[in-house]
Amino acid sequence: MNKNELITAMAEASGLPKKDCEIALNAFTGVVENALKAENKVQLVGFGSFEVKARAARTGRNPRTKEPVEIAASKAPVFKAGKALKDAIQ
Repeated sequence: MNKNELITAMAEASGLPKKDCEIALNAFTGVVENALKAENKVQLVGFGSFEVKARAARTGRNPRTKEPVEIAASKAPVFKAGKALKDAIQ
């Protein structure tokens, strides 16, 4: 499902116009992005949580040349599904 399909599904489920659903979806993604930038956790009870995980620096290997490569430390967004969501898809 892409963004346009999600907006259409939201409009059908809520009875709201597509334009309003697009505004709401863009606001939601913007708020989550800003919270993660500030390294805050966004938790939606029953659905899941979004947070930032730190990845330590490590040594990898170039698969073509087999040479060791230093991989810098980084931060990655992570979504962890809540119990209700896990139960709903089983």
